[in-house]
Amino acid sequence: MKTALRVARMECMNTELQIAMPSPKFTLSLVSHGHAAMLPGLLEDIRKVMRLYGQEMFELLLTFNIPEDDGFMDRFRDVPLTRIDNLCPAGFGANQNAAFKRANGQYFVILNPDVSLSTVDFDALLAQFAYADVGAVAPKVIDSTGVLQDSARRFPTMLGLLKRVLTSRRESDYPTVQEPSEVDWVAGMFVVFRREAWASVSGFDERFFMYFEDVDLCRRMRRAGWRVIYQPVTSIVHDAQRASHRRADHLVWHLRSAIRYFLGI
Repeated sequence: MKTALRVARMECMNTELQIAMPSPKFTLSLVSHGHAAMLPGLLEDIRKVMRLYGQEMFELLLTFNIPEDDGFMDRFRDVPLTRIDNLCPAGFGANQNAAFKRANGQYFVILNPDVSLSTVDFDALLAQFAYADVGAVAPKVIDSTGVLQDSARRFPTMLGLLKRVLTSRRESDYPTVQEPSEVDWVAGMFVVFRREAWASVSGFDERFFMYFEDVDLCRRMRRAGWRVIYQPVTSIVHDAQRASHRRADHLVWHLRSAIRYFLGI
């Protein structure tokens, strides 16, 4: 049965090569699940980043998890990318793991469709990898009004998570951090991973369909001897959707993932 499931998953993937660049420093991995309306703005940001740092520094893996209106893609033919169209939807972790297998970059960058890279400094992020035990680096995250988001956090506890849900608390666990600092975990809307660190823990645990996979990954990286660094000198803009607060299916996924994280099942 397990073999059959693996074969079925492979059959659900189809890749269409657009433009490929050999041996880039960064692989940007972007997954769209009905986010087509957000992609033009982000792709424009990526184009500007590539022009600023050098196009040869980057490759982009763009995964369409479900069929979408992609007419806007003609405007970005100059952006080096590999397009992946899934024949059946996969979870966030599974999509990123599949992208990593195709990645050529020294650093693997996961990012959400609803972020803006207009303020990100890749040099500031890259500098932290001068330390051999640094496995992942993430920038400060702010919303479109400039308010700091709780993207760098301590590992959750059952009691702490319950208090968070009941009080809707969203303050950062590291509110006074102004310099690069080691943290427990960083949210997966934008994270730069050292290739060897990701590979050493086999990436995301695909049993987490949408939530807690970033917490679990950072916890396993720490156990494997890697550090996670929060770099507040640079930032990205992200307007959180908080889908689990509005949609029953997302809430169920969130609860299932929390149970799996705490109980290890």
